[in-house]
Amino acid sequence: MRFLFVGAGAVGGYFGGRLSEKGADVTFLVRERRKRQLQERGLTIRSIHGDFHTQPKLITAGEKAEPFDCIVLSVKAYHLDTVLDSIAPYVDERTVILPLLNGIAHIEALFDRFGRERVLGGLCFIETTLNEQGEVEQYSPRHDIVFGEWNGRVSERVKAMLREMEGSKMQVRVSDHIVQEMWNKYAFIATFSGMTALMRTTVGGVTAAPFGKELFRRLLNEVVSVARSIEPSLPEEMEEKIWRVIEAQGPQMKSSLSRDIEKGLPTETDHLHGYLIRNAPADLDLPLLKTVYSHVKAYEADREKTLAR
Repeated sequence: MRFLFVGAGAVGGYFGGRLSEKGADVTFLVRERRKRQLQERGLTIRSIHGDFHTQPKLITAGEKAEPFDCIVLSVKAYHLDTVLDSIAPYVDERTVILPLLNGIAHIEALFDRFGRERVLGGLCFIETTLNEQGEVEQYSPRHDIVFGEWNGRVSERVKAMLREMEGSKMQVRVSDHIVQEMWNKYAFIATFSGMTALMRTTVGGVTAAPFGKELFRRLLNEVVSVARSIEPSLPEEMEEKIWRVIEAQGPQMKSSLSRDIEKGLPTETDHLHGYLIRNAPADLDLPLLKTVYSHVKAYEADREKTLAR
């Protein structure tokens, strides 16, 4: 099976690198700057699960290559429109697309462009970053990929992908209820990223602040309320389960959205918080969710002004 990982950053570089380490046929679709960096230095993973270095196979958008069996999308959500055009030449009737983006908004865009039958549900659990040398750093226990068919069946193509991924230095699992799992992660990420970005601190910093835990719970309630209005099949106990996951996070944990703000980068708030607000029932009160969204959008506006100077 030939894999194309779209992006060789913190997420794509890690999971694609782990598959390469196992011996799978992996190519990375990257931008010119990242291509030059990887050609010069190779792809390096530094992790509690073991370090790894390789000279990866690389292509840039428009570069000629045969269609791939599996295309893994591991980019930030704000790059999605560009990515759709970039991967189109590498898709044929047998290609499976596995998105690992946060949220839900990207799914309809993929359906519209490539057809529902070519797109799997997918998500990942990992905390990674690129250091100043462009190396992937990963120092937390979880490094999981979860994927599955929308109808819950374990198809032959899903079995084939699982066989290719098993045995690598990452956790891989097929889900028979991928829609619920994606919404669970979405609600967690929207809440976790929202509070740590709003208060510019770690999970421990939020919960230690006056009213911090109360605000955390309020934001989670708003997020889950919207989620269940969009996807009524989500269970009533969803909120309590996600809160237990938040409480289990280490006190030093911080969201990627918070890290992006610290680095002066764009954020995924439109894809995470904006999508929920735009799709919420008009009579649903969302003061904290709207505060989070306004706060991050104000940061983005200031960033654009700074870049324009």
